[in-house]
Amino acid sequence: MKAIELIINGDKLDRVMQLLSTFSKSGIFVAQGFGYGHQHGFKQVYTRDDDRGVKILPKVSVRTVVEDALAEQVVDTLVAELGSASFGDGKIFITDVVDAVRVRTGEHGDEAL
Repeated sequence: MKAIELIINGDKLDRVMQLLSTFSKSGIFVAQGFGYGHQHGFKQVYTRDDDRGVKILPKVSVRTVVEDALAEQVVDTLVAELGSASFGDGKIFITDVVDAVRVRTGEHGDEAL
């Protein structure tokens, strides 16, 4: 199993939910937060003045867990659909999931999804 986490702008959330619903049986988790990436929250730099500080931007974290066989296809689909070749398109993190347990039934692994 693979955990997939996206950090995106909130305006892309509806599209991400549509895309992930076609792949993920386990559902999704969404959390709001604030942060910045490589550009420190600025869309375009017009000056060499580095004393302008950091601009914290609203972001959304979306997490899901998919079977190993689907992980690459999910990531490729997300990149193709969400990418605009602009700074701020987001990041995708993929991590291995050692186990999952459904609390209600005690099922483990893929059955818990």
